[in-house]
Amino acid sequence: MNMFKTLMATALLSLTSGVAWADAPTELGIGLILATGPEASWDATLLRDLDSVVEAAPHGLEISYKNINGKWGEDAGDAMELLAKTGKYQIIWAHSSYSDQVKALQEKYPDILFVLVGSGNEGLGGNAYWVYKRVHEPSYLLGVMAGRLTESDVVGVVGQFPSEDVNDQINSFFAGARSVNPDVERKVAFIESWYDPAKAEQFTNAQIAAGADLTFQLVASFETCEKAGIRCFGNYIDHGASAPDSVVASALISWTEDLNWVIDEWYDYAANGAAYEGNTSERWVPMADGGTALSGYNAYEDQLPAELKEEIATLSAQIASGELKIPVDLSLPKSD
Repeated sequence: MNMFKTLMATALLSLTSGVAWADAPTELGIGLILATGPEASWDATLLRDLDSVVEAAPHGLEISYKNINGKWGEDAGDAMELLAKTGKYQIIWAHSSYSDQVKALQEKYPDILFVLVGSGNEGLGGNAYWVYKRVHEPSYLLGVMAGRLTESDVVGVVGQFPSEDVNDQINSFFAGARSVNPDVERKVAFIESWYDPAKAEQFTNAQIAAGADLTFQLVASFETCEKAGIRCFGNYIDHGASAPDSVVASALISWTEDLNWVIDEWYDYAANGAAYEGNTSERWVPMADGGTALSGYNAYEDQLPAELKEEIATLSAQIASGELKIPVDLSLPKSD
């Protein structure tokens, strides 16, 4: 009798396991709302890393995605609802400040996992997850390089908007510069756009005219630096590969850890019935865990002093180990 019960229990367990396996999702659709599009590094890096995740196929999923570019306000909300209504997209990734639009939709589409990205958002919780990107650690390292390399002691930064996840980069950059050169004079400008090459060139030229011989380009106006014969630093992607004459190094970002986290959360909901538990405070992946990094030196590899490269390598190791902690400074950066 005991053996019969054992056999029945084993059979029931096998049957239950088979049903759970059969019901596990095999496909995932991701809808992307991009503030600009692939021409902007913020968006281009997401598409790059998403392609890698698609190829890696986490949980054995066949992942497809669709991106809608350049949408804000009501247009962004309409685009999100259009994606939701199709039934093809189980994750809607809103790659900027879109919490108002997501807030209006998250209860209407409780099975969809929504993603908000960066500053200017409200942590909504539930089926809304909040991804942040802090690039202050590699930006500090770029600042150390700037402080060592400047000859005029005037260093510039051209940013997009004054926002938390822009301010932290700029402040860390200047903190790094002044940690090795207290005489550094700061020049700060915002083009008030996420992508405007004409304004980026205009403000970069203004800083050069004011004496800056190095600029941190959050707006990717590298041709302007090349024409003026000055060196600069890149942001989000390795711009030294495409602008080798001017870009010494770049602060890099990766969305891979964030994408895998969100996909894992959705899969646990879809396969196991786990409740969505979206975060209400910012979540960011530090440099030590691969969220950000410092690029190589590309064409400047043999031009930089060996002692400077050794200093940057030492500081990078100290950040990775936790020995050196770079504070997050969200205050509004200002020119001296």
